[in-house]
Amino acid sequence: MNETPKRVVVLGSTGSIGTQTLEVCRWRGFRVVGLLAGRNLERLCQQIAEFQPEAVSADEAILPALRERFPGLRLVTAEEVAAWPADAVVGAVPGLAGLAGVRAAVRAGRRLALANKESMVAAGPLLWQEAERSGAEILPVDSEHSALFQSLLGEPPQGVAELILTASGGPFLHEPTDLSKVTPEMALKHPRWRMGPKVTVDSSTLFNKGLEVLEAVQLFRVPVEKVRVLIHPQAYVHSMVRFQDGNLKAQLGPTDMRLAIQYALTYPQRPPSPLREAPIPERLEFFPPDTQRFPALALAYEAGRIGGLAPVALNAADEVAVEAFLQGRIGYLEIPRVLEKVLQQTPRGEVTWENVFAADLEARQLARALLGVRETP
Repeated sequence: MNETPKRVVVLGSTGSIGTQTLEVCRWRGFRVVGLLAGRNLERLCQQIAEFQPEAVSADEAILPALRERFPGLRLVTAEEVAAWPADAVVGAVPGLAGLAGVRAAVRAGRRLALANKESMVAAGPLLWQEAERSGAEILPVDSEHSALFQSLLGEPPQGVAELILTASGGPFLHEPTDLSKVTPEMALKHPRWRMGPKVTVDSSTLFNKGLEVLEAVQLFRVPVEKVRVLIHPQAYVHSMVRFQDGNLKAQLGPTDMRLAIQYALTYPQRPPSPLREAPIPERLEFFPPDTQRFPALALAYEAGRIGGLAPVALNAADEVAVEAFLQGRIGYLEIPRVLEKVLQQTPRGEVTWENVFAADLEARQLARALLGVRETP
């Protein structure tokens, strides 16, 4: 029986999650109908030539080159490609820059395979309101949240005691003792996962895990006190759910994002993949995180307790601080320091679309001022 190939739009197609999504589309024979990318012209051109999408959106700087190479190509805005007729839209543009596309996909009633955790952290209640109006589905692509989603299927909410996110611990779990000596090159060497530079640095500070805590709060609509983090160096158990009766459910699997991507695209089906015979580790370890060594995680919990616009501001401050660190303008330990200072000065306010973007802008300006970094044009 021949089925019509699933139509997929990939937002952030030239990044780590985007390229892995396209690998999954090759596995399954899906039709990639829309691509959104930044300035990586050569990679985007390769993708256009291979998948022949119906619509493409990209940074203005590379549009003339795209028009020259593909005269008949339909170039549209980010919001237009995100709402393009499709069975699923993968939201993988990093940072709050991905929110516009995510919002457009949800408003259009699409199945959103969400890899952009910042969108849910900053605007979770607003996205759920849009989804309820449009009938959109929001399925997590982060391996930890995909694991929670799978473990919670069929379980009554009142039976859940806590959600447990696992963290590999990153490259600096134990060494070096003095983190002030950490360079960008050191921070970009993650022992387990293949990710983009921003997420990799965040994983080294455990801020990425803090964002995942805040995302879990919004995705599964639980208080922040119900979300816990455990260090799990093998990164094989992606998350666990503890129930009121003391039982736990865990989702285990290889450290390969393509599994979570495929699950979000094919749910509730589980088609075979090349990873089906991956080996199982001989030993699994779990222990609590050291929030003295990794204060960014504790700051994320604090933002969750404050609520409102605090997660928006904390995320914005981190984007500025990590960018400055990667450019060699500040030291590694300055990252959590600026997060703390911005969080202390975050104004209280209701979460609305206008307030989200205003709080994001204000926090970025404050972070740059604190770091002595000039505004980027």
